Amino acid sequence: MRDADLQEIRALPLFRDMGEAPFADLMRGAYHQNFPAQVTLIEEGRPADFLHIVTDGAVELFARWSNRETTLAVARPVSTFILAACINDAPYLMSARTMTSSRIAMVPGADLRAAFLKDAAFAQAIVGELAGCYRSVVRHAKNIKLRSSKERLAAFLIGEAEKAGQGSSFELPFEKRILASYLGMTPENLSRALKQLKDEGVMVDGATVRFHDVDRIRAIAMPGRLMDECV
Repeated sequence: MRDADLQEIRALPLFRDMGEAPFADLMRGAYHQNFPAQVTLIEEGRPADFLHIVTDGAVELFARWSNRETTLAVARPVSTFILAACINDAPYLMSARTMTSSRIAMVPGADLRAAFLKDAAFAQAIVGELAGCYRSVVRHAKNIKLRSSKERLAAFLIGEAEKAGQGSSFELPFEKRILASYLGMTPENLSRALKQLKDEGVMVDGATVRFHDVDRIRAIAMPGRLMDECV
């Protein structure tokens, strides 16, 4: 793996405090690979052989049941998935596929578990990462169950605007079909919610979103620190 790739991975909170030797041992069996869009990286129910790290592109995490499919999360650079299954040596509960051309680092699960037992700082970082993932899942569940479709969409758009840091205009991070699934909506429900927000001054042109009045949309979403990541 290239030195630049190693430095990027080393900078992640999960690996930042590891000792030099344990990190070198962990990365020795890892490899970095380019994938085109729409490639399935892992399948739910299969053994968790690798921890995946997205260093470029985007990966959709999804699940299927009874001829239905839903988007559970989207992993963007630089982030890991699916840590819990790797640490527990358990089957994946989600599948993953690339949304765009992506570069993925893969760390063998057996090496990850060995490092967990040997390096106390790494073990502590893993606990912190898993705790953060759990809290994100709880927040997302609250968002789906407690907000209306319109409020959910408004909260998502406010969050993306704040991540972009570009005021009242920004780009949607993925296509509307995936956005609808992630927010627990059908495409038709998303279209209705977009129309409702259009009446509130939200303009959507392709992937570009513009707010006429950010505070008006914020008042609809009512973002709070117990439900939203960006607050």
